[in-house]
Order: sequence, then C-alpha cells, then structure tokens
Amino acid sequence: MPNVVLTLGDDISTDVIYPGRFMATVLPSETPQFAFFDLPINGPLKNKQVVAGSVVVGGSNFGCGSSREQATSTLVGHGLVIVAKGFARIFLQNSVNLGLRTIICPDIEASEGDIVEFEADAVVNKTSGRRFAIVPLPKNSQAMIDAGGLIAYTRKRLIERHAS
Repeated sequence: MPNVVLTLGDDISTDVIYPGRFMATVLPSETPQFAFFDLPINGPLKNKQVVAGSVVVGGSNFGCGSSREQATSTLVGHGLVIVAKGFARIFLQNSVNLGLRTIICPDIEASEGDIVEFEADAVVNKTSGRRFAIVPLPKNSQAMIDAGGLIAYTRKRLIERHAS
C-alpha cells in the first residue's frame, strides 16, 4: 500500500515543486532531479529511496503560481501520487496532460509515514482508520491520466479508430 512521504500545507507553488532557477532544464528525463529541491525529500527522491506510487499530501491550491509544465513532469518522473484538498487550475490541467495521478480530497488528513489506500470514491488512511471522500475528475480527464497523459491517450484513441 502507498506510503505518505511528504505532507504540505495550502498554496504550494510551482516554485516549491520545481524551483524557477532550474527552468533551463525542460526534458522530462532530467526534471525529476529537481523535485522539491529545497525540501529534505529531494535527497531521498534523487537517491531513488522513494518508491513509485508514494503519496504527497497537500492542502488547497496545490500547484499555484506559474504555469510551468516542469512542476508536473518532475513529479511524474518519480511516479508520485498527489492527493490534495484542491489544485490550481493550470497545474491540474498539466497533470492531466502529462498523466500525473492527482486526487482531489477536500478533507484529507494524513501524516508522513501513514499508509493510505485508494478506493473509487475515497482515500482510506489505514494508519488512522479514517475515510475521506474524493471529488472525481471529469471522465475524459481521468481517462487521459489513466492512459499516461494526453499524447498516450490520443495515440490509444487513434489506434482504436484505425482498428475498427
């Protein structure tokens, strides 16, 4: 089951996720090294001590600030799942486009080290024994995330059309 590796508060900007001083690096294969660069979690991320599927829990307005796509690609590169009370609009759209698993959970309560489980309509904190309802994304947006992003989704749809 997924482990919460980082908890953050409200209004976490893209500068916290991917500092602007690294904007010259845009390749998705290179951006992960700068994830949460100024936070202690960066070391374990860079050293591959954080397994894919690990969870970052945020407050409301997660991903606010600039529209930089790297703030999303850096998280995709580590296979992180982001559970937040709410997301900034552009960050959420970038997450859909790049296939970052984002879950809107307005009442989420979790601490670093907690074990969580994802159900269709809730996040279950196995450590505290509490359930928190999720706000589902629109079906098309969720389909794009599930496919791995907009490009993978489009490719899949084109192949399906040509196969029929």
